[in-house]
Amino acid sequence: SFKCLVEEVTATSRHYVDRLFDPDPQNVLQGVIDMKNAVIGNNRQKANLIVLGAVPRLLYLLQQSSSSLELRTECAVVLGSLAMGTENNIKSLVDCHIIPALLQGLLCSDLIFIEACLRCLRTVFISPVTPVQLLYTDPTVIPHLMSLLSRSQHTQEYITQIFAHCCKTPEHQTVLFNHGAIQNIAPLLISPSFKVRMQALKCFSVLAYENAQVSMTLVNVLVDGEQLSQVFVRMMQRDKPIEMQLTAAKCLTYMCRAGAIRTDDNCIVLKTLPCLVRMCSKERLLEERVEGAETLAYLMEPDIELQRIASVTDHLVSMLADYFKYPKTSVLDHDLKHAHELRQAAFKLYASLGSNDEDIRKKITETENMMDRIVSGLSESSIKVRLAAVRCLHSLSRSVQQLRTSFHDHAVWKPLMKLLQNAPDEVLVMASSTLCNLLLEFSPSKEPILESGVIELLCSLTQSDSPALRVNGIWALMNMAFQADQKVKVEIVRALGTEQLFRLLSDPDTNVLMKTLGLLRNLLSTRPHIDQVMSSHGKQIMQAVTLILEGEHSIEVKEQTLCILANIADGNTAKELIMTNDDMLQKIKYYMGHSNVKLQLAATFCISNLIWNEEDGSQERQDKLRDMGFVDILHKLTQASDPNLCDRAKTAMQQYLA
Repeated sequence: SFKCLVEEVTATSRHYVDRLFDPDPQNVLQGVIDMKNAVIGNNRQKANLIVLGAVPRLLYLLQQSSSSLELRTECAVVLGSLAMGTENNIKSLVDCHIIPALLQGLLCSDLIFIEACLRCLRTVFISPVTPVQLLYTDPTVIPHLMSLLSRSQHTQEYITQIFAHCCKTPEHQTVLFNHGAIQNIAPLLISPSFKVRMQALKCFSVLAYENAQVSMTLVNVLVDGEQLSQVFVRMMQRDKPIEMQLTAAKCLTYMCRAGAIRTDDNCIVLKTLPCLVRMCSKERLLEERVEGAETLAYLMEPDIELQRIASVTDHLVSMLADYFKYPKTSVLDHDLKHAHELRQAAFKLYASLGSNDEDIRKKITETENMMDRIVSGLSESSIKVRLAAVRCLHSLSRSVQQLRTSFHDHAVWKPLMKLLQNAPDEVLVMASSTLCNLLLEFSPSKEPILESGVIELLCSLTQSDSPALRVNGIWALMNMAFQADQKVKVEIVRALGTEQLFRLLSDPDTNVLMKTLGLLRNLLSTRPHIDQVMSSHGKQIMQAVTLILEGEHSIEVKEQTLCILANIADGNTAKELIMTNDDMLQKIKYYMGHSNVKLQLAATFCISNLIWNEEDGSQERQDKLRDMGFVDILHKLTQASDPNLCDRAKTAMQQYLA
């Protein structure tokens, strides 16, 4: 009987499609109306009609100027109903070029027809399978939609919903902004229709996100004589629907992050922040708790004061612990998805809360099982949860106290190293930043990490295309080389290879260059190490130093380079590499007379190390440098206005007098 039923459905579906081709317009209209009634809420019927080719015919009838307005409107309604089905239906409709046909339909003057076209467009555009770019292909579309806003509450609701959904990039924000989105949509915030108010609010949240131009404009907009920020504040009141409170809080958050509202403004401290904290409470729906936590994390990310206020509002830190209690094991996919989203949001918020303040970090790590949760978060199946957990870990790893205690107790470095094996770049950047902190000299994790073969891994990061990963790789090696024993230093140089070291010294990214110089400076510290490194790589290192001192580099880079030179000058045998290099001595002389005090200091330090009395051959070195005019320069510098420079020059002069 089932097979019969299927054939019957297909037969009736075919009958509906056949009637669209009837020569009598009245029959066609009746056929479309019957079709409309047959497809409502019936996904199989919708799919059948699409497969049987109803869409091209409906679109043809919709666009024919000879079709009656009533027929054209009914066609738009049926297409809208087909679009309400599955994502596959939408794909088929988009492939049949429904969007240009409906946009064309908006040029008609009849309001009922326009509304039917807009309703269908809205349904098509809010589907994730529709490319939003299709709204921007024809430059006349956006201005025309703006002009239709004033026609009715329906046009306002549908158009603002389309805008809110199709504004995904800074370019989209600019197009909408340039066509007067703000002036046109602002009055809709006090529309009598809740749906219109809500969609207008959503529009502003997507327009303002990370957009200074929009945010700065919004601050000065008045709606019915009231400032827009005050309208948003009213929309966050507890008696308003949660969706409205949340979206208004987002608008103010984005305006604040874009620099249009100060972080200490009352509308942020007394209204937005408490509203977002409320969204994290147990009473809220899962989606609301996720959105509330993520928005709050974003709001206070750069601001230590907001972090402190949030940490003492409504027991936020322990409230977030509940985010981990959602069923871990569930048969249902969407339960798992919710559990992931909650954990991700909680980690993000903890990361933001703890990014600056030592007391808050302590509070977080002392929350029940927090460190265990972060550690297990590092190996979760969801990449987003892993990323959020490692962000949280990174935030906590900025604390000397935590590195010495909870990080050590929970052997955090193990899952972190595992995470570094083959993660996407985003995760690698965060994980390697955290590793940099775990490799600081006072971190008890430094030893076990060293033994786990981390050097090779970091060296491979320095070859990445991503500047952030190159920086982290070299930064971690720099931390590792600080006051390290000879064995570790030799291993770093061997694993990195001199070629790669010198490639990094000409890296286009200044941060990479600075950290590489830092590594070199750490490798060249304590005399035996300096002499050993210079005896095997002296020629290349001197070449690199020359290149940097001659190149177009910042004061910081040149200062760091001169400090390396001063370290070399401190070696027993290494100092000869400078003394026998007249070109280098002239450079030091030049920097002793430089207009920047930092460079003068570093250069003077080099000379000081070269002429130091207690060392073999100091007399010959002093004589050579006197002949080159260094004593005269030192004498001049003893009169310098900078007290440090003056002292250093005097100390050097005493070596000549001793």
